[in-house]
Amino acid sequence: MTDDLGTYAENTWCPGCGNFAILNAVKSAVGSLEAKGVGRERIVMTAGIGCHAKIFDYLGLSGFYSLHGRSMATAQGLKLGNPDLKVLGFCGDGDAFGEGLAHMMYAAKRNSDITIVVHDNGVYALTTGQRGPTSARGYKGPSTPRGNTEDPFNPLVLMLEAGATFVARGYVGMVKELADLMVAAVEHEGFSFIQVLQPSVTFSNRYAEYNETVVPLEQPAASFDEALALARKTETLPAGILYRIEKPSNERALYGDWNPVANHPTRDERLAKVKAAVGRG
Repeated sequence: MTDDLGTYAENTWCPGCGNFAILNAVKSAVGSLEAKGVGRERIVMTAGIGCHAKIFDYLGLSGFYSLHGRSMATAQGLKLGNPDLKVLGFCGDGDAFGEGLAHMMYAAKRNSDITIVVHDNGVYALTTGQRGPTSARGYKGPSTPRGNTEDPFNPLVLMLEAGATFVARGYVGMVKELADLMVAAVEHEGFSFIQVLQPSVTFSNRYAEYNETVVPLEQPAASFDEALALARKTETLPAGILYRIEKPSNERALYGDWNPVANHPTRDERLAKVKAAVGRG
């Protein structure tokens, strides 16, 4: 691991891919968190399967690779195991809203204190551009040569309706702002969701479109209904924190201030309890 969190893994993303910007934003965010007293030893990560997941190889952080669509479940397990950790889960749009939709919805519903970053390029890029859950209607790819006949999911609306307490949108053309979103998301106690508009230059290059339609959002919505209205906008795409409320996290509700790692009984204490339970104390 190098000081900038880089690794010695060969980077195989396509030149110009938005994933590079996400990688740089994460490195910047970790540096900012360290300056605020959150050491990198407390920051762990997980990722699914897809182009997005290669970020696991390129970041010198601890964590676990996960299965396709299961990084949200892994992230929740990490947080339940040690609530002092700051958990970053990376997903592709297929990972998050295809294979992993139920995991994502329930993580938001129970307000698990994790941060989920979705690399949303609107296609299954690793497998050569098939349509995915957020592919635009009319998108032509290997699985839809005549054009996608379905409307895409709106990730922001889904997460708001599921109960996420921090909902944001970032854009790879705004790296500093994206890094700031990540810091705010990690600092938020509860389920934090960031949709990152991340064009695939090879299969769905939407940079020109996003450069025209993505607009910075000055402050979060004042109400849930206002946040939904922002999330549903299509002529312009607000980027920033759309919604943020304070609510006890799942881990806080389960444990209070107790930590199963820091506060677990010693081996002798555990053996004594077992003996007592079976009547051999």
